[in-house]
Amino acid sequence: MASKAEAFAVWITGLPASGKSTITGALNARLAACGVDAAVLESDELRKILTAHPRYDEEERDAFYAQMAWIGKLLVRHGVPVIFDATGNRRIYRDRVRREIPRFIEVFVDVPLEICMARDPKGIYRSAREGGSATVPGLQAAYEPPETPEVVVHGESAEAAAERIIAKLAEKGYL
Repeated sequence: MASKAEAFAVWITGLPASGKSTITGALNARLAACGVDAAVLESDELRKILTAHPRYDEEERDAFYAQMAWIGKLLVRHGVPVIFDATGNRRIYRDRVRREIPRFIEVFVDVPLEICMARDPKGIYRSAREGGSATVPGLQAAYEPPETPEVVVHGESAEAAAERIIAKLAEKGYL
């Protein structure tokens, strides 16, 4: 496990179905190969625990992302590197983590909405089209892309993206 001085956080953001979880998996495997045991904070899994009946409205999202940020900050403070695998549709959510965790990088998975809608592995966009959801980021809810992400992923493989993230972590002295 990393020491307290080595802990850092990586937030992988992008529209739903942009490939965040696939990149997170590749990054986590690559970090493990380097001897770094990171905690993955995956928003869908955390929501099951933190918000028993999520509404996905602005008030619920504000509370959820504040809780997620607190968990990440606590882990990093205790020497555990963190990967946030979460859309975090508003910049304020990700910027809060940037302020609270000094050793932080943001990764923007920049995939056009049309491609995300075609992928739709969880049926999020289909549900929105059928009236089952009215708060999907990129459709009914705003998605605010990062202004200055440390890494931008444009259609490369998850492994190539993970290598670029590892390179950025090394460049910043986090690895």
